[in-house]
Amino acid sequence: MTADDTSDVITVVGGGAIGGTLAHALASGGHPVTLIDSDPAHVAAIRAHGLRVLRPDGSTETVNVAARTPEEFDGPPPRRVLLAVKAQATEAAIGWIAPRLAADGFVVSVQNGFNEPLIAEHIGAERTVAAFVNIFADVESPGVIRDGGPGALVLGEVGGAPAGERVRELVEALHPGTGAVAGDNVEGYLWAKAGFGAMLAATALADAPMADLIDRHRPAMFAVAREVFDVADALGVRLEPFDAFEAPAFRADAGTGSGNEARAEAVARLTAWLRTQPKDRSGIWRDLAVRHRPVEVTTHYETVFAEAARTGVPTPVLREVIAGLRELEGHPEAMAESRLDALDHLAQGGAHKAPALPTDAALPTAALLTEEQAREVHAWLAAHQEDMVADLAAYTGLESPSDDPAALEVCLTWLRGWLDDALGAPQEEKLLPRDGAGDILVRRYAATGPGAGERDAEPQEAQPPLLLLCHYDTVWPGGTLAAWPFTRDGDMITGPGVFDMKSGLVQLVWALRALDALGLPRPACTLLLNGDEETGSLASSEEIIAEARRSRAALVFEASADGAVKTARKGVGLFRLTVHGEEAHAGLDPTAGASAVHEAAHQTLRLAALADHDAGTSVNVGVLHGGTRSNVTAGEAVADLDVRVAQSGEQRRIADELAALEPALPGTRLALTGDWNRPVFERTPDVAALYDLARRCAAPLGLDLREASVGGASDGNFAQSAGTPVLDGLGAVGGGAHARSEHATVSGMVTRSALTAALLAAFAAPCAD
Repeated sequence: MTADDTSDVITVVGGGAIGGTLAHALASGGHPVTLIDSDPAHVAAIRAHGLRVLRPDGSTETVNVAARTPEEFDGPPPRRVLLAVKAQATEAAIGWIAPRLAADGFVVSVQNGFNEPLIAEHIGAERTVAAFVNIFADVESPGVIRDGGPGALVLGEVGGAPAGERVRELVEALHPGTGAVAGDNVEGYLWAKAGFGAMLAATALADAPMADLIDRHRPAMFAVAREVFDVADALGVRLEPFDAFEAPAFRADAGTGSGNEARAEAVARLTAWLRTQPKDRSGIWRDLAVRHRPVEVTTHYETVFAEAARTGVPTPVLREVIAGLRELEGHPEAMAESRLDALDHLAQGGAHKAPALPTDAALPTAALLTEEQAREVHAWLAAHQEDMVADLAAYTGLESPSDDPAALEVCLTWLRGWLDDALGAPQEEKLLPRDGAGDILVRRYAATGPGAGERDAEPQEAQPPLLLLCHYDTVWPGGTLAAWPFTRDGDMITGPGVFDMKSGLVQLVWALRALDALGLPRPACTLLLNGDEETGSLASSEEIIAEARRSRAALVFEASADGAVKTARKGVGLFRLTVHGEEAHAGLDPTAGASAVHEAAHQTLRLAALADHDAGTSVNVGVLHGGTRSNVTAGEAVADLDVRVAQSGEQRRIADELAALEPALPGTRLALTGDWNRPVFERTPDVAALYDLARRCAAPLGLDLREASVGGASDGNFAQSAGTPVLDGLGAVGGGAHARSEHATVSGMVTRSALTAALLAAFAAPCAD
C-alpha cells in the first residue's frame, strides 16, 4: 500500500519554506506525506533526490516523500491537509482543495497572516484549524530547504475552543521535528506575530541588519507594533509572547513609567536574539533586493487595516511602511535609512515627509595622479612584471571549479595568506561560509597615503568605501591542470582561469601595492571575493548587493572586452515551460488526446516572437523535448529558454508576457518555472561618468580606453541593481573565456594594473561639495 492509498496520509499543499519544513519533519517521524506544489522543478527534484533540509551546522538530512503537482494529483480525497502557500495564493489553493477534501477532512492554515476566515468560507469553520507558525527557513533550490534555526508552531481550534483530538494527533506527529504545541489562543499568537512582522517589514525599507535598525529606530518600531496591538486590543485579543518577542511590552500602555524600562529590556532581548540568527535580514528584504518580486506582507496587513477601519483605530505609521514597501517593489535601489528617519519623525508626532531618494555617488571628476606619477606607477609595475606573473602562476596552479567546495576552500586559504603578504592585515575581515559553494571573503582596507588621516578623522562624515569585486571560481573541472598547465610563451599566458578572471585579482593587488610603494594615496576599499560567480552567484548575490549599497562605486575585475571596459551588461532570465497534454494512441484514434509537443511548438514560435533585437532583447528556446513514442500523442513536453534583456523596461515586458502565456490547443496546460538570474546592468549617467573618469586616468598611460556593452552577465549586474555606479571589465587583456584558447597577456597585466592604480588614486581625492 502506498502513502496515497491510506487515510493516514498528511497532505501538505505548498512545499516552500514552511510546507517543506513541516513535510520533512513529518516524514522523518515516519508519517506518510504527500506534498503538493505548483513548481514542477521542485516536485521533480523531490522525486529524484528526496526532500532535503540543510541544517545550520552544515549537515544535510534527506527524506522520501510523495510529491505531485496539482495537475498530477490523483489520490483519494485528502483528510488532513496542511495549507502552506503564500497568503496571496490562499484563494486559489483552497479553491483546489475544497472539492477534493474528504467528508471528514480538515485544513490547517500553517501560513503567515490571517487566512482562516477565507478558508472557512470555502469549507466551513468546523473544518478549519488555526495555526501560528514562526519557522525560519528558505527554499535554497528545487527540492532543498535551508533550516534557519528553531522556531515556534502552535495549533488550535478556530475561536479558541480547547484542542480536539484532530489537533492533538497532529501536534503529536509534528512535535518531534518542530516542537509543535497545542493552544487555545492561536489568535493571540497571530496578532502578536503581526506586530513583530510589522517591525521586520519596517526594517526592509533600508539595507542593514534587522537588529541594528530596530535598535536605531525605536520610535518607528514601537509605533508600528503598537498600532497593530491597538487593533488587537479593540478586538479583545489576548497577546501571546513567542521566541524572544514579548508582545505585551510593545502595547500602548507599556510605554509609560516603569513600562518604559520593561520595553527597553524587551528590545534588548529581542535584538540580542536576532543577532544569533543565521539570517540578519528579513525575507521581505530578500524578496525586494534579491528576488525582485512583490512582497507577501502587503497582503498580510489587509486584515489589520480592515479591522482598524471597523474599530476606529488609526494606523498611520504602519500604512507608511506598507506604502514604502510597495514603492520599493521593482526599485530596491531606493532603499534608504532616511525612510526610517521619516517614520521616527511621524511616530513622534511630526508630519510625514517622504524621504529623499539616494543622492548621486559624488564621483570624482578628474584623475588625481599627475602624468608623471601615472608613468612612475607604470614603470614600477613593469619592474615587478615577473613577480606579477609568478603570483598568477601560483594562483592558477590552484584549481577552483565552482562545483568543488573542497578545492575552493584550498584556493581561498591560499588567497588569504597571499593577500596578507601583499597588502598586510586588513582593517576588518569577514569569512562567510556557504554550503555547497565557495565561501565569501570580505576584507576592508583603510585609506592610505597623504591626507588619509584627515579623511578618516570624522568617521561619521567619511566617504563610503570603494567596492572591489572579484570571483575566484572557474568553469574548469578538477584535473584540467594535468593536461593544460599554466604556460607562458613570451607575452602570452595560457591556463584554466587566467583570463576569467584570475589575472584581474592579481592586477588589482599589484595596483594597490604600487600606490603604497610610491607613497601615493588610495581610498578606503572593500574587497569581496566570491566562489560561485560562474554558477550564478546564488549563494553570494545578497552579500554583493548589501556591500554595494554601502559603497561609493563598484569596480569589477572581470576580463576586458578586447581591451574595452564594460559599461552595460544584459540581464539574464532562465525559464522552463512545461506543457501538459493528454496521451492517446496516435494511430488508432488520432483525434483523441491533446499533444503537448504540438502545443510546445506553438509556444516556441510565440516565445521567439517576444524577442526585440533592436532593444537588445533575445529569447532563445535552447532545449525542447517531449513525448515518448512516435505513435503516442505526447502527454508532456518541456522547453528551456534563455532570455537576455538590455533594458529594465524590457525585463518587465518579458516577465509580463511570460506570465500571460495561455495554451493554443484545447486539452493542454502550461506551467512556467524559473526566474531572472541577474538584473540588467544599464549604462546610467553615473556609469558614463565612471567610464569618463577611467578614460582620463588611462590617457597618461598612452591608452585610448574604449567601452563596450556585452550580452554576458557578471556580479556587476547585482551591484548596479543596488543603485551603485559600476565599472566592469577592468581585468585581463586577452580572450578565450570558457575555452581552451583562454589566454592573457603579460603586457596587458602591467598596463591594466597601472590603470587600476590611477583609478583608485582618483577616488582618494576629496569630493567637491
